[in-house]
Amino acid sequence: MRIQGLGVIDDATLALHAGLTVVTGETGAGKTMVVTGLHLLSGGRADASRVRSGAQRAVVEGRFATTPDSPAAKVAGDAGAEPDDDGSLIALRTVTSDGRSRAHLGGRSVPNGVLSELSEQVLAVHGQNDQLRLLRPGEQRAVLDRFAGEPVLHVLADYQRVRTEWAEVVGELTERTERSRELSREADLLRHGLAEIEAVNPEAGEDVSLVDEARRLADVDQLREIAAGAQHALSGSADADPEAPGAIGLIGEAARRLSSSEDPALRELEPRVAEAVAVLSDVGGELGAYLDKLDADPARLEQVLARQAELKQLTKKYAADVDGVLAWAEDARSRLSGMDTSEEALAALAARRDELAVELAEHAKALSAARAEAAVRLADAVSEELSGLAMAQAKLQVLVHAKEAEDGDPNGIPVDDRRLHAGPEGVDEVELQLIAHSGAPALPIHKGASGGELSRVMLALEVVLADADTVPTLVFDEVDAGVGGRAAVEIGRRLARLARTHQVVVVTHLPQVAAFADRHLVVDKGQVDGGLTKSDVRLVADERRVVELARMLAGMESTETGRAHAEELLETANTYKLTQEKFGRKNKSSKKTS
Repeated sequence: MRIQGLGVIDDATLALHAGLTVVTGETGAGKTMVVTGLHLLSGGRADASRVRSGAQRAVVEGRFATTPDSPAAKVAGDAGAEPDDDGSLIALRTVTSDGRSRAHLGGRSVPNGVLSELSEQVLAVHGQNDQLRLLRPGEQRAVLDRFAGEPVLHVLADYQRVRTEWAEVVGELTERTERSRELSREADLLRHGLAEIEAVNPEAGEDVSLVDEARRLADVDQLREIAAGAQHALSGSADADPEAPGAIGLIGEAARRLSSSEDPALRELEPRVAEAVAVLSDVGGELGAYLDKLDADPARLEQVLARQAELKQLTKKYAADVDGVLAWAEDARSRLSGMDTSEEALAALAARRDELAVELAEHAKALSAARAEAAVRLADAVSEELSGLAMAQAKLQVLVHAKEAEDGDPNGIPVDDRRLHAGPEGVDEVELQLIAHSGAPALPIHKGASGGELSRVMLALEVVLADADTVPTLVFDEVDAGVGGRAAVEIGRRLARLARTHQVVVVTHLPQVAAFADRHLVVDKGQVDGGLTKSDVRLVADERRVVELARMLAGMESTETGRAHAEELLETANTYKLTQEKFGRKNKSSKKTS
């Protein structure tokens, strides 16, 4: 991630590798700008006050490693963004000094909401004021379902399958009932139209063929004159008058003269003239046949005109031509088949709705039972984690209770003796409550925990959910607020354990936490340039890391005592991580053997 012009940071690049990365620095050096930058990359609200004084804009650029079939890649693809050559996605957020903001993803300008969708798949930021994911009721239910795993997800899939069919039947029944009168009127009109069309019984293209036939019958005298004249011109007079031989006779005479010539050039023309005679003779024969059939038929003409009048009545009402009328009839039959508003049809739908409601209620009860069982295990596991995070007396409660359906709720179903709201995720509402100390009341976590406590509850949840959480990168800001001593060491251990399955970034002021890092970044408050503090980010390792930990202990980086304490912290942390690594390898080996 690269940050430019944000707060006290002029230009800094953070290389965030796998495992646990800690970000430390003196107060006011700009550690929180790292989290602010991640918020901007996550589509968070742009604040012009965060732009560095004197700068025109703040720019945050991040590269996210993804796979082609990941949810993050789908979000990017839907937005028209393209991955980089190595398959990663480059996100960019710009905030100007006047508060305007622009977002880019994969080289494309996108709405901030697209970055929000992307971050939901790849990044979770947990700070004292950023526990939004944990505070949403729907997310609390999702946390429980992720922890429960297959026992809940399998039942949830069955519930959702039945609910989908139930909702379709309910919707269809509601529509048919509410529109029964309107549909009945529409059905009557369709049936009337079909009856009219079926009574006439038109054939495809019939109107076109009748126009041609009517024209011939109406113009029979004129057509006879035309055909007879043409025949006379071809064949000559009927009494074979040699003075009026016709075209065929004249061309025949030409053929005979050519054939009798002794000049080969003239004789070569004779076959072509003879061919013309044959063609004209065929035409003359066809004209004769046409004249034989061409009789005046007033009765047939009357029938044709009457049929045309019948068809015209249909084309006035239903379409421009007979083919369109037939298409309208086909569509009307199709619409009628889905407009059964009879009492029998409505009763059948209602019966099916009730059957599905009973089945849905059974799945809902099974889902509630599975969640209730998992809720106890989740509460115990998180409470155990909290005991090592300076919250020894704190207890987490996970409540699962059914949501009552309000009056007129279309998604209400009877479950035992109650009417419950059957939502897409079940009938349950899940609430995380915290008992902060012995004797304290159980309160929703956002009311029962301070900012620092809320971050530690989130940390405890993430540790418990490590195997089930699909978000690959977790960021914790001041998760160790108000903590010291052994509790700080326990936080470091849990973060290190979490970093075995996730990329973890932690902004901290505690050396006990920083000692467990796989990668240690320091935000330095650098030189003052024109009255402005300029901070930078640097990687520390080996001796420089010892110096930084000694400074964090008590500002004693130059004393032997501080350095010795820092080295001891590092040795303790490294020993723990090596033990965890060996334990992990042993578990994998035993799983393969079994």
